[in-house]
Amino acid sequence: MPPAFEPPSETRKTYRVDWYRSPIPSATLRDLSRRSDAQGAFQALGHLGLFALTGTATYLLFDHGLWAAGLVALFCHGTVASFMSGVAMHELSHGTVFRTKPLNRIFAVVFGIIGMRNYHEYSMHHTHHHRYTLHPRADREVVLPKVPSLSPLYLLQLFTFNVTGGYESQGLIPTLRALFATAAGRYEPSERGEWLAALYDGYRDDRRKPVLLSRLSIAFHLAVLLVAAVFQLWLLVLVVSLPTFFAGWLRYFVGVPMHCGLQSEVSDFRKCVRTITLDPLSEFLYWHMNWHLEHHMYAGVPCYNLKALHRAVADDMPEPRTLVGAWREMREIWRRQQIDPDYVYDTPLPRPHDRAGESDAALAASIGDLAPKPLA
Repeated sequence: MPPAFEPPSETRKTYRVDWYRSPIPSATLRDLSRRSDAQGAFQALGHLGLFALTGTATYLLFDHGLWAAGLVALFCHGTVASFMSGVAMHELSHGTVFRTKPLNRIFAVVFGIIGMRNYHEYSMHHTHHHRYTLHPRADREVVLPKVPSLSPLYLLQLFTFNVTGGYESQGLIPTLRALFATAAGRYEPSERGEWLAALYDGYRDDRRKPVLLSRLSIAFHLAVLLVAAVFQLWLLVLVVSLPTFFAGWLRYFVGVPMHCGLQSEVSDFRKCVRTITLDPLSEFLYWHMNWHLEHHMYAGVPCYNLKALHRAVADDMPEPRTLVGAWREMREIWRRQQIDPDYVYDTPLPRPHDRAGESDAALAASIGDLAPKPLA
Protein backbone atom coordinates (compact mmCIF):
# COMPACT_ATOMS: atom_id res chain seq x y z
CA MET A 1 0.00 0.00 0.00
CA PRO A 2 1.27 3.50 -0.79
CA PRO A 3 1.94 5.85 2.15
CA ALA A 4 -0.86 8.10 3.36
CA PHE A 5 -1.40 11.12 1.16
CA GLU A 6 -0.65 14.45 2.77
CA PRO A 7 -2.64 17.60 1.96
CA PRO A 8 -0.69 20.15 -0.09
CA SER A 9 -0.39 22.59 2.79
CA GLU A 10 1.70 20.00 4.66
CA THR A 11 3.48 18.51 1.66
CA ARG A 12 4.87 21.83 0.47
CA LYS A 13 6.34 22.49 3.92
CA THR A 14 7.93 19.11 4.51
CA TYR A 15 8.54 17.40 1.17
CA ARG A 16 10.70 18.33 -1.78
CA VAL A 17 12.16 16.28 -4.62
CA ASP A 18 15.53 17.49 -5.88
CA TRP A 19 15.04 16.51 -9.52
CA TYR A 20 17.89 15.81 -11.90
CA ARG A 21 17.47 17.59 -15.22
CA SER A 22 19.74 17.12 -18.22
CA PRO A 23 21.85 20.27 -18.59
CA ILE A 24 20.92 22.60 -21.41
CA PRO A 25 22.22 26.12 -22.16
CA SER A 26 19.93 28.81 -20.77
CA ALA A 27 19.63 30.53 -24.16
CA THR A 28 18.50 27.27 -25.78
CA LEU A 29 15.94 26.63 -23.06
CA ARG A 30 14.60 30.18 -23.36
CA ASP A 31 14.17 29.73 -27.11
CA LEU A 32 12.41 26.40 -26.69
CA SER A 33 10.16 27.82 -23.96
CA ARG A 34 8.73 30.53 -26.20
CA ARG A 35 5.01 30.15 -26.82
CA SER A 36 3.33 30.83 -30.14
CA ASP A 37 -0.31 31.69 -30.83
CA ALA A 38 0.11 30.47 -34.41
CA GLN A 39 1.50 27.08 -33.42
CA GLY A 40 -1.02 26.82 -30.61
CA ALA A 41 -3.86 27.53 -33.02
CA PHE A 42 -2.56 24.91 -35.45
CA GLN A 43 -2.56 22.30 -32.67
CA ALA A 44 -5.84 23.20 -30.94
CA LEU A 45 -7.91 24.18 -33.98
CA GLY A 46 -6.42 21.32 -35.96
CA HIS A 47 -7.61 18.83 -33.36
CA LEU A 48 -11.05 20.43 -33.19
CA GLY A 49 -11.13 20.46 -36.99
CA LEU A 50 -10.47 16.72 -37.13
CA PHE A 51 -13.19 16.23 -34.53
CA ALA A 52 -15.65 18.26 -36.65
CA LEU A 53 -14.62 16.47 -39.86
CA THR A 54 -14.97 12.93 -38.51
CA GLY A 55 -18.16 13.88 -36.63
CA THR A 56 -19.76 15.35 -39.76
CA ALA A 57 -18.78 12.31 -41.80
CA THR A 58 -20.25 10.00 -39.15
CA TYR A 59 -23.51 11.95 -39.04
CA LEU A 60 -23.97 12.14 -42.81
CA LEU A 61 -23.09 8.50 -43.48
CA PHE A 62 -25.48 7.19 -40.83
CA ASP A 63 -28.14 9.68 -41.90
CA HIS A 64 -27.94 8.31 -45.45
CA GLY A 65 -28.16 4.70 -44.27
CA LEU A 66 -24.55 3.85 -45.13
CA TRP A 67 -24.08 1.81 -42.00
CA ALA A 68 -20.75 0.12 -42.71
CA ALA A 69 -19.10 3.37 -43.76
CA GLY A 70 -20.77 5.12 -40.83
CA LEU A 71 -19.23 2.65 -38.38
CA VAL A 72 -15.79 3.23 -39.87
CA ALA A 73 -16.30 6.99 -39.57
CA LEU A 74 -17.52 6.59 -35.97
CA PHE A 75 -14.42 4.55 -35.17
CA CYS A 76 -12.24 7.36 -36.54
CA HIS A 77 -14.32 9.97 -34.71
CA GLY A 78 -13.95 8.16 -31.41
CA THR A 79 -10.22 7.76 -31.96
CA VAL A 80 -9.86 11.53 -32.43
CA ALA A 81 -12.22 12.36 -29.56
CA SER A 82 -10.47 10.07 -27.07
CA PHE A 83 -7.48 12.44 -27.07
CA MET A 84 -9.53 15.58 -26.40
CA SER A 85 -10.00 15.78 -22.65
CA GLY A 86 -7.17 13.97 -20.93
CA VAL A 87 -4.56 14.91 -23.56
CA ALA A 88 -5.58 18.22 -25.14
CA MET A 89 -6.80 19.58 -21.81
CA HIS A 90 -3.55 18.41 -20.21
CA GLU A 91 -1.25 20.56 -22.30
CA LEU A 92 -3.61 23.53 -22.32
CA SER A 93 -3.77 23.33 -18.53
CA HIS A 94 -0.02 23.89 -18.43
CA GLY A 95 -0.70 27.23 -20.14
CA THR A 96 2.13 26.70 -22.61
CA VAL A 97 0.27 26.17 -25.88
CA PHE A 98 -0.74 29.77 -26.64
CA ARG A 99 1.30 32.89 -25.98
CA THR A 100 -1.96 34.74 -25.17
CA LYS A 101 -2.66 33.30 -21.73
CA PRO A 102 -6.50 33.40 -21.72
CA LEU A 103 -6.58 31.26 -24.87
CA ASN A 104 -5.02 28.36 -22.98
CA ARG A 105 -7.80 28.37 -20.39
CA ILE A 106 -10.57 28.97 -22.91
CA PHE A 107 -9.52 25.99 -25.01
CA ALA A 108 -8.88 23.86 -21.90
CA VAL A 109 -12.50 24.48 -20.90
CA VAL A 110 -13.77 23.73 -24.43
CA PHE A 111 -11.89 20.44 -24.72
CA GLY A 112 -12.81 19.51 -21.15
CA ILE A 113 -16.52 20.14 -21.67
CA ILE A 114 -16.58 18.03 -24.84
CA GLY A 115 -14.78 15.22 -23.00
CA MET A 116 -16.70 15.70 -19.72
CA ARG A 117 -13.50 16.34 -17.76
CA ASN A 118 -12.93 19.17 -15.31
CA TYR A 119 -10.07 21.55 -16.08
CA HIS A 120 -9.86 22.92 -12.52
CA GLU A 121 -9.70 19.52 -10.84
CA TYR A 122 -7.17 18.34 -13.39
CA SER A 123 -4.84 21.29 -12.86
CA MET A 124 -5.00 20.76 -9.10
CA HIS A 125 -3.85 17.13 -9.10
CA HIS A 126 -1.58 17.41 -12.15
CA THR A 127 0.45 20.09 -10.37
CA HIS A 128 1.35 17.48 -7.76
CA HIS A 129 2.07 14.90 -10.45
CA HIS A 130 4.77 17.15 -11.88
CA ARG A 131 6.28 18.30 -8.62
CA TYR A 132 6.33 14.81 -7.07
CA THR A 133 6.20 12.43 -10.06
CA LEU A 134 5.61 8.85 -8.84
CA HIS A 135 6.27 9.76 -5.21
CA PRO A 136 3.00 8.34 -3.83
CA ARG A 137 3.16 10.33 -0.62
CA ALA A 138 2.33 13.41 -2.71
CA ASP A 139 1.35 12.17 -6.20
CA ARG A 140 -1.68 9.92 -6.68
CA GLU A 141 -2.27 10.66 -10.36
CA VAL A 142 -0.16 7.61 -11.20
CA VAL A 143 0.64 5.00 -8.55
CA LEU A 144 2.77 2.06 -9.65
CA PRO A 145 2.71 -0.79 -10.33
CA LYS A 146 0.30 -0.64 -13.24
CA VAL A 147 -0.69 -3.56 -15.45
CA PRO A 148 -0.12 -3.09 -19.22
CA SER A 149 -3.29 -5.07 -19.84
CA LEU A 150 -4.10 -6.85 -23.08
CA SER A 151 -7.17 -8.54 -21.63
CA PRO A 152 -9.60 -9.45 -24.44
CA LEU A 153 -12.58 -7.99 -22.55
CA TYR A 154 -10.76 -4.73 -21.91
CA LEU A 155 -9.59 -4.52 -25.52
CA LEU A 156 -13.18 -5.09 -26.62
CA GLN A 157 -14.21 -1.93 -24.76
CA LEU A 158 -11.25 -0.02 -26.17
CA PHE A 159 -12.15 -0.92 -29.75
CA THR A 160 -15.90 -0.39 -29.27
CA PHE A 161 -17.63 1.52 -26.45
CA ASN A 162 -15.95 2.00 -23.08
CA VAL A 163 -18.39 1.60 -20.21
CA THR A 164 -16.22 0.94 -17.15
CA GLY A 165 -12.99 2.79 -17.97
CA GLY A 166 -9.58 1.86 -16.62
CA TYR A 167 -5.91 2.78 -16.70
CA GLU A 168 -5.38 5.39 -19.45
CA SER A 169 -8.94 5.04 -20.74
CA GLN A 170 -12.15 6.94 -20.14
CA GLY A 171 -15.35 5.02 -19.40
CA LEU A 172 -18.90 6.35 -19.44
CA ILE A 173 -19.89 5.29 -15.90
CA PRO A 174 -16.89 6.65 -13.96
CA THR A 175 -16.89 9.83 -16.06
CA LEU A 176 -20.55 10.60 -15.37
CA ARG A 177 -20.17 9.67 -11.72
CA ALA A 178 -17.26 12.11 -11.30
CA LEU A 179 -19.01 14.83 -13.32
CA PHE A 180 -22.24 14.75 -11.30
CA ALA A 181 -20.42 14.36 -7.98
CA THR A 182 -18.41 17.53 -8.62
CA ALA A 183 -21.49 19.39 -9.85
CA ALA A 184 -23.16 18.55 -6.53
CA GLY A 185 -20.14 19.83 -4.59
CA ARG A 186 -19.03 16.33 -3.62
CA TYR A 187 -16.19 14.00 -4.61
CA GLU A 188 -16.53 10.77 -6.49
CA PRO A 189 -16.50 7.70 -4.20
CA SER A 190 -13.04 6.42 -5.16
CA GLU A 191 -9.36 6.84 -4.32
CA ARG A 192 -9.18 9.66 -6.85
CA GLY A 193 -12.08 11.38 -5.09
CA GLU A 194 -10.35 11.03 -1.73
CA TRP A 195 -7.20 12.51 -3.21
CA LEU A 196 -9.10 15.49 -4.65
CA ALA A 197 -10.72 16.07 -1.28
CA ALA A 198 -7.27 16.15 0.33
CA LEU A 199 -5.93 18.49 -2.36
CA TYR A 200 -8.77 20.97 -1.91
CA ASP A 201 -8.63 20.82 1.87
CA GLY A 202 -7.65 24.29 2.98
CA TYR A 203 -8.60 25.84 -0.38
CA ARG A 204 -12.35 25.58 -0.09
CA ASP A 205 -13.07 28.83 -1.94
CA ASP A 206 -11.37 27.39 -5.03
CA ARG A 207 -13.69 24.38 -4.94
CA ARG A 208 -16.44 26.56 -6.38
CA LYS A 209 -14.66 26.78 -9.74
CA PRO A 210 -14.79 23.05 -10.62
CA VAL A 211 -18.37 22.85 -9.29
CA LEU A 212 -19.51 25.60 -11.67
CA LEU A 213 -17.55 24.12 -14.57
CA SER A 214 -19.08 20.67 -14.07
CA ARG A 215 -22.53 22.24 -14.04
CA LEU A 216 -21.70 24.05 -17.28
CA SER A 217 -20.58 20.78 -18.85
CA ILE A 218 -23.80 19.04 -17.78
CA ALA A 219 -25.84 21.96 -19.14
CA PHE A 220 -24.04 21.75 -22.48
CA HIS A 221 -24.69 18.03 -22.91
CA LEU A 222 -28.30 18.37 -21.72
CA ALA A 223 -28.74 21.08 -24.37
CA VAL A 224 -27.40 18.68 -27.01
CA LEU A 225 -29.85 16.05 -25.77
CA LEU A 226 -32.72 18.57 -25.80
CA VAL A 227 -31.99 19.66 -29.38
CA ALA A 228 -31.74 16.03 -30.41
CA ALA A 229 -35.12 15.25 -28.82
CA VAL A 230 -36.96 18.30 -30.16
CA PHE A 231 -35.70 17.98 -33.73
CA GLN A 232 -35.33 14.19 -33.73
CA LEU A 233 -31.61 14.49 -34.45
CA TRP A 234 -30.42 11.69 -32.20
CA LEU A 235 -27.18 11.34 -34.11
CA LEU A 236 -26.11 14.62 -32.52
CA VAL A 237 -25.75 12.88 -29.17
CA LEU A 238 -23.62 10.21 -30.82
CA VAL A 239 -21.20 12.62 -32.50
CA VAL A 240 -21.08 15.41 -29.88
CA SER A 241 -21.62 13.93 -26.40
CA LEU A 242 -20.56 10.29 -26.65
CA PRO A 243 -17.54 9.99 -29.00
CA THR A 244 -15.05 10.27 -26.12
CA PHE A 245 -16.09 6.77 -25.10
CA PHE A 246 -15.78 5.17 -28.54
CA ALA A 247 -12.58 3.64 -29.94
CA GLY A 248 -10.14 4.68 -27.23
CA TRP A 249 -7.66 2.07 -28.43
CA LEU A 250 -4.94 4.41 -29.71
CA ARG A 251 -5.18 6.69 -26.69
CA TYR A 252 -4.64 3.64 -24.49
CA PHE A 253 -1.73 2.17 -26.42
CA VAL A 254 0.24 5.43 -26.61
CA GLY A 255 -0.65 6.56 -23.08
CA VAL A 256 0.25 3.50 -21.01
CA PRO A 257 4.03 3.53 -21.72
CA MET A 258 4.61 6.95 -20.16
CA HIS A 259 5.25 5.57 -16.65
CA CYS A 260 4.18 1.92 -16.57
CA GLY A 261 6.86 -0.52 -15.43
CA LEU A 262 9.31 2.16 -14.32
CA GLN A 263 10.56 3.18 -10.88
CA SER A 264 8.78 5.03 -8.10
CA GLU A 265 10.34 7.41 -5.58
CA VAL A 266 13.44 8.33 -7.59
CA SER A 267 14.70 11.86 -8.27
CA ASP A 268 15.75 11.27 -11.87
CA PHE A 269 12.97 11.64 -14.46
CA ARG A 270 14.92 9.31 -16.75
CA LYS A 271 14.16 6.46 -14.35
CA CYS A 272 10.43 7.10 -13.95
CA VAL A 273 9.27 8.51 -17.32
CA ARG A 274 9.49 6.98 -20.79
CA THR A 275 9.67 8.66 -24.20
CA ILE A 276 8.41 6.85 -27.29
CA THR A 277 8.47 7.63 -31.00
CA LEU A 278 5.20 7.80 -32.95
CA ASP A 279 3.98 8.39 -36.47
CA PRO A 280 3.10 12.06 -37.24
CA LEU A 281 -0.70 11.68 -36.94
CA SER A 282 -0.54 9.84 -33.61
CA GLU A 283 1.96 12.37 -32.30
CA PHE A 284 -0.35 15.22 -33.33
CA LEU A 285 -3.38 13.64 -31.66
CA TYR A 286 -1.29 12.99 -28.55
CA TRP A 287 -0.20 16.64 -28.52
CA HIS A 288 3.45 15.52 -28.76
CA MET A 289 3.27 14.01 -25.27
CA ASN A 290 5.10 10.93 -26.56
CA TRP A 291 8.17 13.08 -25.73
CA HIS A 292 7.06 12.56 -22.17
CA LEU A 293 10.43 12.41 -20.46
CA GLU A 294 11.32 15.75 -21.99
CA HIS A 295 7.94 17.15 -20.90
CA HIS A 296 8.49 16.15 -17.27
CA MET A 297 12.07 17.35 -17.24
CA TYR A 298 11.19 20.78 -18.70
CA ALA A 299 7.42 21.15 -18.35
CA GLY A 300 7.48 24.84 -19.29
CA VAL A 301 8.42 23.98 -22.89
CA PRO A 302 5.40 24.00 -25.27
CA CYS A 303 4.40 20.62 -26.63
CA TYR A 304 5.30 21.56 -30.22
CA ASN A 305 8.93 22.18 -29.16
CA LEU A 306 9.46 18.92 -27.28
CA LYS A 307 11.04 17.09 -30.21
CA ALA A 308 13.56 19.91 -30.59
CA LEU A 309 14.15 19.76 -26.83
CA HIS A 310 14.89 16.06 -27.16
CA ARG A 311 17.51 16.76 -29.80
CA ALA A 312 19.11 19.36 -27.53
CA VAL A 313 19.58 16.92 -24.63
CA ALA A 314 19.60 13.58 -26.49
CA ASP A 315 23.13 12.59 -25.47
CA ASP A 316 22.08 12.67 -21.79
CA MET A 317 18.84 10.74 -22.34
CA PRO A 318 17.89 7.07 -22.69
CA GLU A 319 17.22 5.99 -26.25
CA PRO A 320 13.53 6.60 -27.11
CA ARG A 321 11.52 3.40 -27.39
CA THR A 322 9.24 2.60 -30.28
CA LEU A 323 5.61 2.00 -29.38
CA VAL A 324 6.00 -1.74 -29.95
CA GLY A 325 9.33 -1.79 -28.12
CA ALA A 326 7.82 0.02 -25.12
CA TRP A 327 4.98 -2.49 -24.90
CA ARG A 328 7.39 -5.41 -25.10
CA GLU A 329 9.45 -3.83 -22.32
CA MET A 330 6.40 -3.21 -20.11
CA ARG A 331 5.01 -6.70 -20.61
CA GLU A 332 8.38 -8.28 -19.80
CA ILE A 333 8.68 -6.16 -16.64
CA TRP A 334 5.14 -7.12 -15.65
CA ARG A 335 5.84 -10.85 -16.21
CA ARG A 336 9.00 -10.68 -14.09
CA GLN A 337 7.12 -8.89 -11.30
CA GLN A 338 4.57 -11.72 -11.20
CA ILE A 339 7.45 -14.05 -10.30
CA ASP A 340 9.45 -11.58 -8.21
CA PRO A 341 7.25 -8.82 -6.70
CA ASP A 342 10.38 -6.94 -5.58
CA TYR A 343 11.80 -6.67 -9.09
CA VAL A 344 12.32 -3.08 -10.26
CA TYR A 345 13.36 -2.16 -13.79
CA ASP A 346 16.38 0.14 -13.91
CA THR A 347 16.44 2.19 -17.12
CA PRO A 348 19.96 2.19 -18.65
CA LEU A 349 21.38 5.72 -18.80
CA PRO A 350 24.19 7.27 -20.83
CA ARG A 351 27.57 7.59 -19.18
CA PRO A 352 27.94 10.79 -17.13
CA HIS A 353 30.00 13.45 -18.83
CA ASP A 354 30.82 17.13 -18.47
CA ARG A 355 28.44 19.54 -20.15
CA ALA A 356 28.76 23.30 -20.33
CA GLY A 357 25.98 25.84 -20.05
CA GLU A 358 23.71 24.94 -17.16
CA SER A 359 20.10 26.08 -17.59
CA ASP A 360 18.42 28.76 -15.53
CA ALA A 361 17.05 27.02 -12.42
CA ALA A 362 13.71 28.84 -12.26
CA LEU A 363 13.01 28.36 -15.96
CA ALA A 364 14.04 24.71 -15.80
CA ALA A 365 11.71 23.98 -12.88
CA SER A 366 8.71 25.77 -14.41
CA ILE A 367 5.52 23.80 -15.00
CA GLY A 368 3.97 26.67 -16.94
CA ASP A 369 0.74 28.13 -15.61
CA LEU A 370 -0.52 24.76 -14.44
CA ALA A 371 -0.67 25.31 -10.71
CA PRO A 372 -3.86 26.90 -9.36
CA LYS A 373 -3.19 30.14 -7.47
CA PRO A 374 -3.20 28.52 -4.01
CA LEU A 375 -0.45 26.10 -5.13
CA ALA A 376 1.58 28.50 -7.29
